[in-house]
Amino acid sequence: MNILFMCVGNSARSQIAEGLAKAMLSIEHNIESAGSMPSGIVHAGAIECMESIGIDISDHSSKSIDDLDIEFIENLDFVITLCSEENCPVPPSSVNYLHWMHPDPANSSYDKAQAAEAFENTRESIFKLLKKFLILNT
Repeated sequence: MNILFMCVGNSARSQIAEGLAKAMLSIEHNIESAGSMPSGIVHAGAIECMESIGIDISDHSSKSIDDLDIEFIENLDFVITLCSEENCPVPPSSVNYLHWMHPDPANSSYDKAQAAEAFENTRESIFKLLKKFLILNT
């Protein structure tokens, strides 16, 4: 199964989803993430919240859908978008599309404790959605 997680910056939500899905699924599944306007970095808060549960995403990079392998894109089974108030990326029309609305935890108005809580809440919500998704689709 080929799964693409998308949000705008590909720095937090879609990176968390990619890391969780790769940890939960076998290597026979192809899982990637991308953004419509990649930030160029994976947010430190995303790396830290995943590290706290033993998943290392520090080698991930923020990328555009155009940076992904064309064969992967042409054979997508699911595109899952994770944005909320911002303009979500538009997935290719020929795939199964799911939208899991999540506010961006990388909110510059948060203090350190609020940011950590936002990243943890995002991770836990995506984890629960992934468990349901896997029950229905694997």
